[in-house]
Amino acid sequence: MKQQTNKNISKTDKAWNQLYSRLQQDGLLTDTAGKKRSVIFSVRNTGWAAAILLLFISATVALLTNRPVSPEPALFTLQNKQDATVLVKTLEDGSVIYLADNSQIQYPEHFATDKRTVSLKGNALFNVSGNKERPFLIETEDMQIEVIGTAFNVKNSNNKLFELSVQHGTVKVTYRQNNESVFVNAGETATLLSRRLQISKTQDLGQFARYTKQMQFKDERLADILQVVNQANPGISIETTPSMKEHRLTVRFINNSPEEIAQLICAALNLKYTREKNIVFISEP
Repeated sequence: MKQQTNKNISKTDKAWNQLYSRLQQDGLLTDTAGKKRSVIFSVRNTGWAAAILLLFISATVALLTNRPVSPEPALFTLQNKQDATVLVKTLEDGSVIYLADNSQIQYPEHFATDKRTVSLKGNALFNVSGNKERPFLIETEDMQIEVIGTAFNVKNSNNKLFELSVQHGTVKVTYRQNNESVFVNAGETATLLSRRLQISKTQDLGQFARYTKQMQFKDERLADILQVVNQANPGISIETTPSMKEHRLTVRFINNSPEEIAQLICAALNLKYTREKNIVFISEP
């Protein structure tokens, strides 16, 4: 009996010392003398030893679980319930999403340092800001789309075939059910047929331009609105002063020319505009 007791004491002492080393590595013990301390446990009653060890481990778990945890990034959901009107959103990295009607996008307030991830339900055109260190990921129910910087149209509506058409750049598409991946280049379209991704030449080249015919902006910076408008109308540029770029605006454009767009912006913000050749300049009155 005494021999068995000594074995139990030896096991308990070993467990105490292992636990102490772990606590010291995790910085949960304070060494007031600034030197490594030796710990000697002498336990004569194995029942008490087990109880004390259990209590000490429980306290340690409480300390570990109470450590501050990095909060999850805030997520925003943008829905477009407008028929035929595209809702345009510029993300914090400069990427632009043209959200079709009856579609939804979810995105974080701030992207992670190693990737930029959004979730899509429905159809959208993406113009992604290039960043090789932080790939842009689009999650759908069945697909993961990875890009670095490009423009492409995603059709992901309910009860319709998945389709992705690339305007410029290259996109990697992965079908979740079988982990099949394909690379889609400019002028190509990937379609999900019979649970396989098929690559073909893009037939509908006008699909990209249709997203800019009827655009709606909700509480967007004037600088971001002008950037989108200028990309859609490369022949004429709308400019403004740096102090005006931070103004926010909710506005809708339906087949408007750049000069008509400038007129609508000036009417909404009580501004004026002048035009010289191919530049329309918005300023304070």
